[in-house]
Amino acid sequence: MKLFHSIPLKTCTTSWIMLLGLTTISFELSSIMNGRALMFVILALTIIKGQLVARDFMGLRKVRPLWRHIMTSYLLIINGLIAIAYLTT
Repeated sequence: MKLFHSIPLKTCTTSWIMLLGLTTISFELSSIMNGRALMFVILALTIIKGQLVARDFMGLRKVRPLWRHIMTSYLLIINGLIAIAYLTT
């Protein structure tokens, strides 16, 4: 079975399970870590999760590399701004 016409349902299910796993890891790390190290780990996991969403759920897997680079840049900029805001408080 295919979702829409180009993304196999198995790919979406695998990505969804990975997103659940990464979210669980983030949650569990927050109970054993704190401070800046935790922030950098959580932001790195957020970038990975954002890439999964963009690639599999936004359909950027088979488009020109420019669009994937734009999305990656967006994720890096937003997470960088969050890191800067956290480090300056």
